[in-house]
Amino acid sequence: MSDRVALITGGARGIGRAIALSLAAEGWSVAICYRKSKKEAAETLESIQSKSARGM
Repeated sequence: MSDRVALITGGARGIGRAIALSLAAEGWSVAICYRKSKKEAAETLESIQSKSARGM
């Protein structure tokens, strides 16, 4: 597990999602927050976790 942690606002879709997935691929622990789409946030979180990264 990495000691690097990122909080991505707007992480459920678009640029925020791309940043979150990129950091997860590099081994960062990633926390995302979203405002509208719970479904997209859940999909992003699943993608983060599939990269063996810690996501919340």
